[in-house]
Amino acid sequence: MRSQEGLLKVLSDCVVDMKDESVSGVAEEYIAAGYPALDGILKGLVDGMQRASKLYEEEEYFITELLVCADVMYNGLDVLRPHLPTTDTEKKHKVVIGVVEGDTHDIGKNLVKIMLETAGYEMYDLGRDVPVQNFVDKAKEVDADVIAMSTLMSTTMPGMGEVVELLKAAGIREKVKVIIGGAPISMSFAKKIGADAYSGDAVEAVKTVNRLLGAEKAAVGA
Repeated sequence: MRSQEGLLKVLSDCVVDMKDESVSGVAEEYIAAGYPALDGILKGLVDGMQRASKLYEEEEYFITELLVCADVMYNGLDVLRPHLPTTDTEKKHKVVIGVVEGDTHDIGKNLVKIMLETAGYEMYDLGRDVPVQNFVDKAKEVDADVIAMSTLMSTTMPGMGEVVELLKAAGIREKVKVIIGGAPISMSFAKKIGADAYSGDAVEAVKTVNRLLGAEKAAVGA
């Protein structure tokens, strides 16, 4: 039987090397060996997607390769996700997520969505190039606890601040936490627009949302 570390590496390699024909079998072997599904997702599949995203940033991969990697990751998720613990009987917190208007880069957003979904959050994915008002409308519609926004383009960053202002105008700013992320985003920008938090990657995003909803010190930089 292969070790957990060995299978995690193979799962990660399947994603980054676009081995769609292999990932389901490896995921089934991982589960059959009794290893935790959550680790398989986070340390295997998501790790592979993060490696693929880095290759994209370094211009070794292009959008086409990234989409294939994402397909491989989702096929692996189909095997692992049913084996996640289901002990949480409490009401799920709801998160509205999307890429702000003017930007169509959604790899990072998709990773954050997967991570939050895996962590037990109820996700409402608005997709990419999302008009700012849509974030607020959806948050009101589903009674959301969090709005998560991302962008890779500095030209679309102001849209995040507009969402914060629209939440104030709608009278629900105190109820809905706002977390932002993406390559040009920084902690100082989050503070500037009045967001509750900033996250630099998908793993940190889960910890940050947990903190926002579970801890009292939720302010940026607290």
